[in-house]
Amino acid sequence: MHIFENEITLGNRPILDEYMNSYEYKTSGLSFSSMYMWRNINLFQWDIIGDYMCVTGLSHLELEDGISLPFLFPPLTRTGTYEKESLRGTIYRCKEIFEKKGYPFSLRLVPIHMLDMIKEACPEIEFEDDRPNYDYIYLTEDLKNLKGRAYHGKKNHLNYFKKNFEYEYVPMTSDMADDAMRFIAEFNARKEIPAHEMELLKMEERAMDDVFRNLEAAGYRAGAILIDGKIQALAVGGKLGKETITEHVEKANINYRGLYPAINNEFCIHIASEAKYLNREEDMGIENLRKAKLSYKPVQILEKYIGTFK
Repeated sequence: MHIFENEITLGNRPILDEYMNSYEYKTSGLSFSSMYMWRNINLFQWDIIGDYMCVTGLSHLELEDGISLPFLFPPLTRTGTYEKESLRGTIYRCKEIFEKKGYPFSLRLVPIHMLDMIKEACPEIEFEDDRPNYDYIYLTEDLKNLKGRAYHGKKNHLNYFKKNFEYEYVPMTSDMADDAMRFIAEFNARKEIPAHEMELLKMEERAMDDVFRNLEAAGYRAGAILIDGKIQALAVGGKLGKETITEHVEKANINYRGLYPAINNEFCIHIASEAKYLNREEDMGIENLRKAKLSYKPVQILEKYIGTFK
């Protein structure tokens, strides 16, 4: 899949940040930290088309005859505003590029607050609900404090962990990359999953290796829980707009009861000063994952949509 010329690299982070940070997109995929992390798995590419930055990628959730098709993110503005005619021109130019390369055109991961804007520019685009890609957004203070009956179960598991295990939470640096990768390898080795899922897991493992070695350069926020000096849980996130951090990765050794609530709680404690909200991304249509994300009581479930021409 080759739509645009430019890839997501550390070198072009400044221009990507300029477009991604000028508007409150709120959706987890539209940040440099997210695109850098998953750039090879989703084959993200970008170009400036008219007044907007356009980013393409592959969707692994919706397949056509078992093949992942490219899609376009909503065009990104540099000024923080959108103009109807210029947005229309950019979308039609991208549609032309897709079709010349033999691909059907679609907009994906369009947050609900951008629907009317795009509909006004291109009323001939029809949108359908994209429930597996809804984002779960939480107040960081809620997950930091776990107050009230709604969090009673989480608090019990967290208290059990604190009572029964001696641990240390440390901010992660790239110097810890080798230790982090040992943890990821051990974490994945415990999984019994079909071969195609294991292949995706190995792709994620390679992505993690790159991220851990470039935590500072790519602007990640990351932390780990050490037990007996060894990483047993970690969380990695990145800035999304002015008030949010997206948590891209959260993994814990399930042999320690309460470790998942502990890593989530510690991560939120350490990012609370710079993020009012925590976006914990989508559930991908996985029922157990949806249940887990709902159990943390999101203050918003951000709707996203797929757009195609009539």
